[in-house]
Amino acid sequence: QVQLVESGGGLVQAGGSLRLSCAASGRSFSGYLMGWFRQAPGKERELIASITWSGIRRYYTDSVKGRFAVSRDIAKNTVYLQMNSLKPEDTAAYYCAARYEYAQKYDYWGQGTQVTVSS
Repeated sequence: QVQLVESGGGLVQAGGSLRLSCAASGRSFSGYLMGWFRQAPGKERELIASITWSGIRRYYTDSVKGRFAVSRDIAKNTVYLQMNSLKPEDTAAYYCAARYEYAQKYDYWGQGTQVTVSS
């Protein structure tokens, strides 16, 4: 049974940092793409960053470029999202997801972790 479990969310002041973790289990993720999504109240869920399990390719949406960094630790089967210079508009529920690298949709999702940035 595949599981993605996020942790590391919380309340932080603007300008602060948080590191989210996504512990993946239940299968080999070799050849998979790991994505970080977020959804703010009243807004659609958006893909903000992704990384291939190999670590070769990374993607960031424009609003987080230069502030967020995605990485993975193969030995720990964990994907991270380091978030720096946080802004109130980063407030959202953050989700980890996985799909086969050449698939169209994400097959596996975590339960989410809340990030709240106060001004």
